[in-house]
Amino acid sequence: MAAYDSTIPFFKSVSGPVAAGQPLRLRVSLPRAFGVFSCTLVIRRDGGYTEYRGMRWEDTDGRDEWWILDLTLNGPGLYFYRFQYETGWGVSHLNRHRGAFSGDIYGTEDWVLNVYDPAFHTPDRFKGRTIYQIFPDRFCRSGEPKHNVPGDRLMHENTLETPVYEADETGEYRNNDYFGGDLKGITEKLDYLKGLGVGILYLNPVCEAHSNHRYNTADYKKVDPLLGDEADFRTLCEEAHRRDMLVIFDGVYSHTGDDSVYFNRYGRYPGLGAYQSERSPYYPWYTFRGDRDHYAAWWGIKSLPEVNEENPAYLDFITGEGGVLDFWFGLGADGVRLDVADELPDGFLDRLRIAVKRGGEDRLILGEVWENAVTKISHGGRRRYFDGRQLDCVMNYPFKEALIRFALGGEAERCMHELVDVTDAYPPEAMHTCMNLLGTHDTARILSVLTGVDFDHKSRRTQALLRPSPVELSDAKRRLKLAVTMNHFLPGLPSIYYGDEAGMTGGKDPLNRAFFPWGREDTELTDFYRWLGRIRGSMPVLKTGGFYPLSAALGCVAYLRYQPGEKRLAVIANRNDEAIDYILNPDMHGMWNVNEDRRVDDRVAVPAMTAVILVD
Repeated sequence: MAAYDSTIPFFKSVSGPVAAGQPLRLRVSLPRAFGVFSCTLVIRRDGGYTEYRGMRWEDTDGRDEWWILDLTLNGPGLYFYRFQYETGWGVSHLNRHRGAFSGDIYGTEDWVLNVYDPAFHTPDRFKGRTIYQIFPDRFCRSGEPKHNVPGDRLMHENTLETPVYEADETGEYRNNDYFGGDLKGITEKLDYLKGLGVGILYLNPVCEAHSNHRYNTADYKKVDPLLGDEADFRTLCEEAHRRDMLVIFDGVYSHTGDDSVYFNRYGRYPGLGAYQSERSPYYPWYTFRGDRDHYAAWWGIKSLPEVNEENPAYLDFITGEGGVLDFWFGLGADGVRLDVADELPDGFLDRLRIAVKRGGEDRLILGEVWENAVTKISHGGRRRYFDGRQLDCVMNYPFKEALIRFALGGEAERCMHELVDVTDAYPPEAMHTCMNLLGTHDTARILSVLTGVDFDHKSRRTQALLRPSPVELSDAKRRLKLAVTMNHFLPGLPSIYYGDEAGMTGGKDPLNRAFFPWGREDTELTDFYRWLGRIRGSMPVLKTGGFYPLSAALGCVAYLRYQPGEKRLAVIANRNDEAIDYILNPDMHGMWNVNEDRRVDDRVAVPAMTAVILVD
């Protein structure tokens, strides 16, 4: 038995974070032979002081003895803790290196305890659903003619063509090639998405902009004409709602485009932009350094001038009555995804939440954060995304990294450790609505990643010429099925990046943004995603059920989803190249093997590179 494991109720009575004021019992198990005569909880509030709380001896079985402490933490906050014990040989510490998993070397020294505000709540209607992320220009084109297309845009006639990935003659990469996907095309495919088990559409930006990705906003209150108009967006939302599907739009509020109503660097728009004159009403939104050609830009990219998010005029424009947020929610959207949320200051996020929620507490705020959102430090301090005044949830990149690493041959122990890092830290309300992704518009295609190629160190040209061999592709598909099965049944909302279910491959941006291969899908993969979607739709435990690690060793990760009154679901993922027999806990005997459509007894055979699903 471990000396301490924060995922087991015997050691920690509340799984994961605790609500402020919620009683908590901690227990450690120490060898009787150590001759321990005192044990102490050492706990430090983030940014505060360290406390030492004595634990009391509870009992022994002759080999081990147990020390316990009951405590209640009344104020929300982030705490770090370890255990200190004293023997005749001196004082020793039990920390995360030696307490959570045998041989664990991956975490920080102390365990993290997040004490959250019990009033923090996220929209119930999002829980238990599956997200489908769509890059609007590349999903489906309705065939509607495109009028008044600006002359600086290249329109692909053939959807089989590769996105333009090389710089132009000036050395600039412009993202100015288009395939003609539009909002009506997305609406036409809603029944297809419903068949995948999708319950939430997340759309990359649809505001007018002068690039195919549209993260360089030109007009916050206008649908890009190549995608359609306000009526098309409203119709998409209405038709999605008719199928019990919700819609999230992408909000890009840390910067605008230089070619925009607000900056107007090239004079495309009739009014005065900030670049043109200090008399522009938008001039205070930006930071100029000496002359108009020297201004703060997002990551130094001159086409993306940064805005001062806490400028009163800008704040009111985005969050005020009749502002940008009201505009898009007024067209029927149900939630907003915040681009680079970790680069938005607290004051802006505080105001944004008020603006979103004044139209209904059932609206979702999803933030782009790549690290653990609870321990994240930016803007000069620890972020407070989940204090009830900012985000509802985040994009769960730590889950993504853990699953990909495991599928490519990583250690089971490390995978479980990284999953627990998140589930131990995030308040349940946030955890149940996190976007659990395996790929997005910002990452190489998951199927290509799972061939084992390191895209970070290859040029765009090299990436464009890469073609996996049949054997590489077959192996990658097996790894994908393993990873996507695990992802579909972890806490949170699994996300499918458009076309991953169809077998799309490709390197990093823009090669991960090809057009959807309608009529050329990998039907084996598509059917597999549909199968997973049907299982998710039949298991209410996935909405708010707890996460209970069962084991992590020898290339196998197993966990259980449990909620009183609901049927349980377990996943046993075998990363090995050989089949294994997994011995089940007694209370799991007789569960139903969904993969083989039969009941199990005291063990289950798990084929090589496969995840088996068990349900009550």
